[in-house]
Amino acid sequence: MPGREELPSTLERSAEEAQRTWIKAHDSAVDQYGEGERAHRVAYSALKHTHEKVGDHWERKERGRKGPSDPRAGTPRGKPARSGEGVDENASKQHLYDTARRLGVEGRSRMSKAELAEAIRKENRSRTREARER
Repeated sequence: MPGREELPSTLERSAEEAQRTWIKAHDSAVDQYGEGERAHRVAYSALKHTHEKVGDHWERKERGRKGPSDPRAGTPRGKPARSGEGVDENASKQHLYDTARRLGVEGRSRMSKAELAEAIRKENRSRTREARER
């Protein structure tokens, strides 16, 4: 099934560039591995190299930076790695702070970089859940 038909809701609310990245990677993975979870994982991994999840959608990384945003996106298949759920954990602390401010995260000024990433993940999950309920 073409990636356009399987587009996740967070990508439906995202810019066309993010959608194209996910669809192209998904369709290529389907050709190589077949339909299923693996094709989705490959597509998300490709997306995480150029985009980050902010609230209920995906945005281009700060200053167009490229590269894996979490351990899972940068680890070969078959090796265990944790997902950052779309949060660009390799971004600067200032970028994470600014993202947390945009999302209205309370207590962000006292948070470490890891705490900011976790707070953004939590807020992203909440906003995605709310968007799906609408």
